[in-house]
Amino acid sequence: MTTAPTSPAAATPADLFACLDRLGVPHRTVTHPPVFTVEESQGLRGTIPGGHTKNLFLKDKRGTLFLVVALEDAVIDLKGLHRRLDAARFSFGSAELLREALGVEPGSVTPFAAINDTAGRVTVVLDEPMLAHDPLNYHPLVNTMTTAIAPGDLLRFLRHTGHEPRLVTVSDEAPARSGDSPD
Repeated sequence: MTTAPTSPAAATPADLFACLDRLGVPHRTVTHPPVFTVEESQGLRGTIPGGHTKNLFLKDKRGTLFLVVALEDAVIDLKGLHRRLDAARFSFGSAELLREALGVEPGSVTPFAAINDTAGRVTVVLDEPMLAHDPLNYHPLVNTMTTAIAPGDLLRFLRHTGHEPRLVTVSDEAPARSGDSPD
């Protein structure tokens, strides 16, 4: 099953690529079978170089929404992270809330979904060590493609969408840099 943007108002991959082009952001996209988890996506490592990531859609007890983006092998301690972000305790956001806030389906969560959060409901949190990898790879709103982008261009895109990303170290363990080159 391919997961497409979920509402008529949600941006499509073509809309995203047009936005990146207008910003002058170089990007490269590879089409592949649908992947829903980090484990499933690991089969693509030989064809897609760069930093590979995971994305967590979280809601704190106060109702604040967060999108946490980190390298795929980062160990994220949600209890410690909520303290670092001065947030209440975290739980995972529901699929319905994900569709409503970011316009994507589970398995397609991505920082590119900030394009759909025109109300600014979601705080984007980037794992600072992730930004040392170039390029970084994310789904372009669907899980049948992966788009590579430079870290600085990701920041520029997020700011363009009205999201000033919070840069933090999401885990105490520094992930290995194995994502920088294909196996």
